[in-house]
Amino acid sequence: MPISDTLIDQLLEGCSSPEDILGESGLLRQLTKKVAERALEAEMESHLGYAKHDTAGKNTGNSRNGKNRKSVRSIHGDIDLDVPRDRNGTFEPQLVKKGEKQLQGFDDRIVSLYARGMTTRDIQAHFQETYGVEVSPTFISQVTNAVMDEVNAWQNRPLDTVYPIVYLDALAVRSRESGMVQNRSVYLALGINMDGEKELLGLWMAQTEGAKFWLSVVTELKNRGVQDILIACVDGLKGFPEAIEAVYPKTQVQLCIVHQVRYSLRYVSWKQRKEVAADLRTIYGAVTLSAAETALDAFAAKWDEEHPTISRSWRANWERLCVFFDYPPQIRKVIYTTNAIESLNASLRKVTKTRRSFPTDKSVMKVLYLALHHISKKWTMPIRDWKQAMSQFIIIFGDRLSL
Repeated sequence: MPISDTLIDQLLEGCSSPEDILGESGLLRQLTKKVAERALEAEMESHLGYAKHDTAGKNTGNSRNGKNRKSVRSIHGDIDLDVPRDRNGTFEPQLVKKGEKQLQGFDDRIVSLYARGMTTRDIQAHFQETYGVEVSPTFISQVTNAVMDEVNAWQNRPLDTVYPIVYLDALAVRSRESGMVQNRSVYLALGINMDGEKELLGLWMAQTEGAKFWLSVVTELKNRGVQDILIACVDGLKGFPEAIEAVYPKTQVQLCIVHQVRYSLRYVSWKQRKEVAADLRTIYGAVTLSAAETALDAFAAKWDEEHPTISRSWRANWERLCVFFDYPPQIRKVIYTTNAIESLNASLRKVTKTRRSFPTDKSVMKVLYLALHHISKKWTMPIRDWKQAMSQFIIIFGDRLSL
């Protein structure tokens, strides 16, 4: 319901400073108290079935019985509310339920701050400095722990039967789960569904990134309903493609070109890096597979004497590096690299970098899930050129897309 400018002008009349609006006795806190108490009175009226002082309430067996004073937290500070009660003690207010000490929306603000990477101590200080509200770290943990039920339900939800493209990657974090700070790998699977929309399929944690654990990840995807993946885009982790193919033998595995280029340039001097990178681009930027192979031969002839490991690495991985050459430009653009999931990881790192470590593995999952929920709100459009890409998929994989 929109609030008129006239009403706002009336409310602001006499407010000459920010303190008059935001202070301890300011307008916002007074409004919050008045509106909350009016809402509680409305709840009582609905519960009893008659308005205050209405003669219809005579001989109904229940009536109002004064009020209780209750101090609650709000985003505008602590507020003392007069909560109505009834003689039979059956009134259960919904705005501020029995046992609760905060108005609705307060918990949401805590969860929102937690999702942005703030620690419980940071959130405690934020509420104290901004709103003058005392919130214990224990209470903040209790609020955020409620998210875990949602995480578990999300992690076990059924998935689509077919995903044309799935990107798989891992993110490094640090956790004190076992008492000492240790590295953890968070595994992510990002799917592109039949409508071309991004969909995070799940989050998993392990001590380190390894092909054996990836095997358990793709097995779980199969158990949750994913019967087929057309193309899986991954980095160069040893054994990773074999882990995918063990569960999805028809899936084509495309190794990330960007990872391969980074690996190739690792031991190249800064003076030569630009030239080597340009020559590598002639390989993966070729129009056809034969042209790419010719470019690789030319690269080897030019650089093998000085950097023999580069062409050797490309040739060793060529079968899975060159998969994208089988497809037209529209599909090449979306399987060329794992940029889609690396962009997601970059957003998650902005959240995790504010913490040197997490207290538990559970806290890692809570923060990343909440951050992902926030990030996914921006995924409102199919990926670029998806209609053309899907037309090509139907021609190439028509029988597999009818699952």
